[in-house]
Amino acid sequence: MQLRPLEKTDRAQWDALWHGYLSFYETALPPETYDATFAALFSENDMCGLVADDAGRLLGLAHVVFHAHCWRPEGVTYLQDLFTLPEARGTGVGRALIEAVYRLADARGRPAVYWTTQHFNTEARQLYDRVGQLTPFIKYSRPT
Repeated sequence: MQLRPLEKTDRAQWDALWHGYLSFYETALPPETYDATFAALFSENDMCGLVADDAGRLLGLAHVVFHAHCWRPEGVTYLQDLFTLPEARGTGVGRALIEAVYRLADARGRPAVYWTTQHFNTEARQLYDRVGQLTPFIKYSRPT
């Protein structure tokens, strides 16, 4: 398995992975959001995508957002989306993607990495408890 930046030729497999991720969180987005997100992963300096590639088959993805932070002048790294195919879970793909994000954050000079998940994501949280630190923060969002 190779960890590498997302490439434009990955579009069809990326679509399937991101659809799987969104389905897990019971979310559906219109095709134009897929298009805009995929384009942003290549066109903006503050976003990028990583994939786990097993001989041309993508096993997982990570979407990364670099942003400013009032407490850290260097900024921070947000692991916005992380997903692996169900058959790849428990094989080290998720850990490898998180560690690749850590390396990318270090290389960009933004070593503070954070992510969120839902409380019911127990399988992923077992991994997150090993590679990260649970914080006491509770997330709120604007009502829609």
